[in-house]
Amino acid sequence: MSELKDTLLRQLALLQLIPEAPRYSSTAVLHEKLQDRGFVINVRSVQRDLLRLSVMFPLICQEEAGGNKWSFAEGASLDLRDMEAPTALALMLAEGHLQNVLPQSVMDLMAPQFRKARIYLESMEKNQLSSWSRRVRSVPNGKSLLPAQVSPEVWTQVSAALLEQKQLEVTYQSRGKAEPSGFILHPAGIVSRHAISYLIASVNDYQDLRQFALHRILSAEMLPAAAKTHESFNVDDYIREELNTGSTIKPVRLVADIAPHITWLLNETPLSDQQEITPIEGSDWSRLEATVPDDTETLWWVFSLGENMCVHEPSGWRDIIWQKMEQMQELYK
Repeated sequence: MSELKDTLLRQLALLQLIPEAPRYSSTAVLHEKLQDRGFVINVRSVQRDLLRLSVMFPLICQEEAGGNKWSFAEGASLDLRDMEAPTALALMLAEGHLQNVLPQSVMDLMAPQFRKARIYLESMEKNQLSSWSRRVRSVPNGKSLLPAQVSPEVWTQVSAALLEQKQLEVTYQSRGKAEPSGFILHPAGIVSRHAISYLIASVNDYQDLRQFALHRILSAEMLPAAAKTHESFNVDDYIREELNTGSTIKPVRLVADIAPHITWLLNETPLSDQQEITPIEGSDWSRLEATVPDDTETLWWVFSLGENMCVHEPSGWRDIIWQKMEQMQELYK
């Protein structure tokens, strides 16, 4: 009985490791992942398990370099659990938000889950959640650009190299260069920012981390060699200190007069944890004082408010805004 139980657990784990077409995993990779999960088994036994499971489940097998690679038929990936109603609704709402953030190739990987959520909610005619999913939407703040397109093959190789901490060989088209270049990358993390996703990695034998826009990676292949570790890397620190300016971002005291509707906005959704808004005597405007990061993104947000904000401090921001206003006047003369 114990041996039967072990076999059942191993085969269930194996099914969970098999991707959906057009992605594949070789028998050797599946064997390695089973071992990572604590199963003591040889490659031959994994091959027998796969053959048995292919009789009961829609598995696809292809020969590759003397071995086999496996996948579920498209739209038929394994999920033995029934979806709960709140989970289905959350997926429906997440789909609307993520399509403005993630590249289409990544959304395609999530498509089976989104499809399952829609089918689940549409089948619940008497459940209030079904109606709710047709009445609730996630709308981006401001104008949202369409996500840059990332090749599905590139995403598969990049994400696998990051998760398995393997080296990644890429052909990369740098902005402003006529010809693409080849690199060996050592992945540290992935950051999606607005409509572009970036791979954070070191290059060849160098130690410093750089940003590589995924849509500019023309080809990628995960190598068997282990990538260099980036033990001091923290993705939140990197975003705060490197992604915007390339240097450490320091806090700055923002003092400005703001129009009534901006007062309402910042009272409801503060600019920072350290923020004070006080009425200006004899006016319907207010005085804003807040500690904010001294970065380009915050400055651009302030600049976008136009005639609804008058900045007093920091003086450097005030000078930049004045210069940009003069440049705009020249353009519109």
